[in-house]
Formats: sequence, C-alpha cells, structure tokens
Amino acid sequence: MKTAIAHPSELLQADKKIGLDPNIRLRDILNTLPKEVFIKHPLKAWTGVITNLILVGLGWWGTAHAPWYLLPLLWLFTGSAFTGLFVLAHDCGHRSFSNRIWINNLVGHLVLIPCIYPFHSWRIQHDIHHKYTNCLEIDNAWKAYSREEYNSFHPIEKWAYRALRGKFWWLASAVHWAKLHFQWWTFAGKQRGQVRFSVLFVLAQMAIGFPLLIATTGWWGLVNYWLMPWLVFHFWMSTITLLHHTKPDIPFKPQSQWNEAEAQLMGTAHCQYPRWFEWMAHDINVHVPHHISTAIPWYNLRRANASLEENWGEYMTTNEFSLSSLWKITSVCHLYDEDKCYQPFTQKG
Repeated sequence: MKTAIAHPSELLQADKKIGLDPNIRLRDILNTLPKEVFIKHPLKAWTGVITNLILVGLGWWGTAHAPWYLLPLLWLFTGSAFTGLFVLAHDCGHRSFSNRIWINNLVGHLVLIPCIYPFHSWRIQHDIHHKYTNCLEIDNAWKAYSREEYNSFHPIEKWAYRALRGKFWWLASAVHWAKLHFQWWTFAGKQRGQVRFSVLFVLAQMAIGFPLLIATTGWWGLVNYWLMPWLVFHFWMSTITLLHHTKPDIPFKPQSQWNEAEAQLMGTAHCQYPRWFEWMAHDINVHVPHHISTAIPWYNLRRANASLEENWGEYMTTNEFSLSSLWKITSVCHLYDEDKCYQPFTQKG
C-alpha cells in the first residue's frame, strides 16, 4: 500500500500560539531565571574542551585502523565531535566560556581549527542574529525571503535558494561559512582587524595543514580525515539551525513589528536529538534559554530551560529531529508570508 504524501498546503497547517503581551520585555523573562544559571564553572568548561579533543582524536585513530565499511560511522562520529568543538567556540564567542576575554578568544580560535572557521567574523555576525532573531531585515542566520525578493533573484540565485531551502538544506551551513566569514574588508574599525586576524589564521591552517596531510596520507587522507567529518559537521550545523528557527508556525517579523521578547522566546525552538549527540554537542539543542541570554554557559542550559518551561511554557516552541520533520520543513518553509509565516515555492503569490 502506498503512503499518500500530503500536499504542501496541508503541511503548512499549524496551531498558532497565543501572542506574548507586547508590554513584556526581555528583562521580565530574564528575571524569572535562577541566578545560578549565569554562573561560570571553569572545570566544566575545560572538561568540555578536553572531552571533545579526545573524541576527535579517537575518531581519527579509528579512521586510521578501521576497515573501509566502518568509515561512514567514523566520519559521523568525528564530524559530531567537530560540532561539539564548534559549540565550545560558540560559548567563547558569547563570552560565556570564561570571564577573561583573551581566554575566550584563544580557546575560540584553537577549537575551531578542525572546522577551519574564522572565529571573530563568526562571533561578530552571530551576535547580530542573537540581537535581532527572526527580524526580516536584519537577522543573518536563517533569513526568510518574500516572494517579491525571490522573484528579483538571478536564475542561479533562485536555483541555489530552492536547493538550500529544500532537500539540500544540509549544505546551507557550508555556503553560509564560505559566503559571509572571509570578507574582512566588509567590517569596520577594530572589528576589521580582528576579523582579518581570524581569516588569516584559518588560511594559514589550510596552507600548512592540508599539504602536510596530503603529503603524509595522500589525497584520500584529506578526504578521509578531514573533508568527510567536515561535511558531517556542516550537516549538523545546517540541521540544528533549520530546526531551531524554522517551523510553519514560527514567524519572521519586519522591523516595524518586531518585538525582542517575543522573538527570543517564541522565534526559536527546543529540539530533541539522540542523547549521544546532545552529549557530544553540549546541549546546543536546548536553544530557547540561549536566546533569552547568551550569558548562560552550555552546561546550565537544561536548568534554564526547565525554569522557562515552568514560567513561560505556553509560549515556547518545540521541534522534532526526524525525517518526517525535515521533510515537512523543507517542503513548505520556503518564502515569507505575512499571514501564514511561510509559503512553499509551489504556491502562487
């Protein structure tokens, strides 16, 4: 018996949440959180770093010794460990890893080496996403374009947008990395110097590390030890971002209607992943408290989330990591619609 696939218009149907009182400010939500969730614990922070470095090392060791048919599992393991390193850099970027800025900067640069990610350019641009989550004109992480904007694109841009908002969503993070994070000349003042340093640091890693890896392990070594885990890392980053910020009932708002408290509490979703991945990726899936305050370290996110659910649970959104959820989102959540939040490419404007 064949299973009927729902029409995109049916997939878009979703229960609308009650809106947040516009008089409520983000500070009001913050005041309901236990003060303990903002306390940094250096031992927990550094344990996370050591753990993920060990996991990456184990992944590479296994890759060197395992038979060929186990390599996909080891790429998954190592790429997931890369993701955990990125989450630690994420805390460094938000200054929730350490009270000392230089430690945040140093650790942030070092743990991103396997990901070849420029730390300062990511940090600065990611702060924009957190300050203006789901604001149509400003948010730079997962922008929803209107049909009018989409129709103005070059045909190649339309093709790329359809692919990255459709079944090739898993490449969106890699495109975001390449497009936004290496152009230091687009920054100004002190930030330009910081970003230039991060970009040159990454380019130096590639100029030294890649030839060395090829010389010692061959071109297959570059693919085996780095490229495939790196693609797994970007699969996770693409999927995490998609499921955190995209659902048929999660709205994007123009700046004139955008409300900070509503956007941070209701514009991002909690998502449950396999427990092994949540452990390796330091609970980045527990995302709503992180948007309420970036000062909450990763190891306090679950406690903060429990408090938010107790006090603001009726406004919070959950998502699901599953093939059906990914199929639904990539089938319908394509273009901004003022009334329905999203419309699919197939719907006539």
